[in-house]
Amino acid sequence: MAGRIPKDFIDDLIARTDIVELVDSRVKLKKAGRNYQACCPFHNEKSPSFTVSQDKQFYHCFGCGAHGNAISFVIEYDRLEFPEAVEELARFHGLEVPREQGTKPGPTPQQKAQIADDYELMEQASRFFQHQLKHHPQKTKAVDYLKQRGLSGEVVKAFGIGYAPPEWDGIYKAFGTTPEKQQQLLDLKLITENDNRRRYDFFRDRIMFPIRDKRGRVIGFGGRVLEEGGPKYLNSPETRIFHKGHELYGFFQAKQANRKLERLMIVEGYMDVVALAQFDIDYAVASLGTATTPEHIQMLFRAAPEIICCYDGDRAGREAAWRALENALPHLKDSVQLKFLFLPDGEDPDTLVRKAGKQEFERLLSEESVPLSQFFFENLIQQHNVGSSEGKAALTQAAQGYIRQINAENLVVLLEEELRKKVKGNSYKADILQDLKHANERGKSPKLDYKTPATTSVSPVRKLLRLLLLHPNLASQHAEIQPQALNPEFIKGLPVLIKMQSFCVANPQSNTGHVLEHFRGDPEARFLNQLLQVDHDADDKRPEKQYIDSFNRLIEQQLKARYQQLTAIGSAMTAEEKQEFKLLTQTKATYSAE
Repeated sequence: MAGRIPKDFIDDLIARTDIVELVDSRVKLKKAGRNYQACCPFHNEKSPSFTVSQDKQFYHCFGCGAHGNAISFVIEYDRLEFPEAVEELARFHGLEVPREQGTKPGPTPQQKAQIADDYELMEQASRFFQHQLKHHPQKTKAVDYLKQRGLSGEVVKAFGIGYAPPEWDGIYKAFGTTPEKQQQLLDLKLITENDNRRRYDFFRDRIMFPIRDKRGRVIGFGGRVLEEGGPKYLNSPETRIFHKGHELYGFFQAKQANRKLERLMIVEGYMDVVALAQFDIDYAVASLGTATTPEHIQMLFRAAPEIICCYDGDRAGREAAWRALENALPHLKDSVQLKFLFLPDGEDPDTLVRKAGKQEFERLLSEESVPLSQFFFENLIQQHNVGSSEGKAALTQAAQGYIRQINAENLVVLLEEELRKKVKGNSYKADILQDLKHANERGKSPKLDYKTPATTSVSPVRKLLRLLLLHPNLASQHAEIQPQALNPEFIKGLPVLIKMQSFCVANPQSNTGHVLEHFRGDPEARFLNQLLQVDHDADDKRPEKQYIDSFNRLIEQQLKARYQQLTAIGSAMTAEEKQEFKLLTQTKATYSAE
């Protein structure tokens, strides 16, 4: 495993990159005042709401809320993991990505050459299997099987499907020309070795499905048996280039077929993916003999705004769906919908699409898919008897344990509201009516805990954080503003502000892109990203005045909170506290408790 990429290198990479040049190489930008504009590449729109700021080295879409720096753009646009995005950006500048030395040092030049040779050998093996499907003396049974499954030559070619001949030494003879090559074949599990050290092909007499990674490189194979005997499907074991928990079959082909993926469907088998593609449903992927892992979920969520998990409707299928839901919880986003489709007994996507056709199958996806919230509560209610108080308490505890794992703010609010409905039943509506009645009697609006909180004015901490995100130089220009001097006991979010201000003071030349990168992966990152979800044009108008005014509001907030605290202490105040209380009273009479 490679070592970590040094933080200094990432900072330098951000500094070297002109985000306008980077984005323009993928999305054509037009000058619009100080910024650049385009139609957003992350959602469909007719008029441009996607802006790129050269000053801030930051992009933001006012339509869908997508935003970030140069690395974020490469991650989202090219659908890459963070290390791959850094490597891609480094290639953009002709740089080599260094790795920190430690317990997991980066690959040596020899190891890099070996891995490159591994990919080349796997590609050659894939072409070998494709050649056998066309030219081997026993090709007929393989071709007949594919025709029987209704696959066209175009789909077979698109997925690189081939045939592993029945001989024990087809791959061995073709590529094991030296002891070194034989060892490489063993390492990549293209051949195997028995207890007598006899070496022979790992795949024999099987339809071969090459597995490609996100970049399109062949990293493994799945083999489907043609005759009885042995496992129905045989997958490549884990190797130095193949880690099945991180890869999805058909993901590369789905990206190739759809420049902008609107939906991805995860199914259980290779043939399901290929059969659906035969019917122009070219957005299906399959896990590789494993449950849907957190890594799979993150890949899917980055790639499309709608994810449908398609499973058999039996107990095993529903258990697999629940495991997928559990793995998805920490990675859920308000901008992505996760749904579940359970097929009729005896059906899988392959058989169903052949019976029903594309139109009916896609109708099922749109109309019969169950949203996450529905499946979540259906599954939990089956486990807990909500007819009793004890059952309701157990349901609440179980549901809240799962909901706490979710970082999608709006989804959390909706699930908590739904949970209250499930627990309270008919009394939920009665509670609302009662609150409305009391509110009317008082002539005030009701305060309903179970409703989505109303939008309030931006707190001074949030305002200061937004200003520092968009104008980091404010911190060094106004050294007199010291949030460290305030008391976190009275000001929610103050530790985050202190951390942000300290970074900006230490890095006076930083821009928005630098700040976002510094906090990537930190606990504060989600909160900071939420601050950038709304229109930030207002914070570009007189930012210095807003910065000073917001800090003054913080000081007032602390003084008022301290005044109220001392008021509550009353006659038990110490002599020092009495003196402090007197000063506070003289300073601002309006600090008295409301």
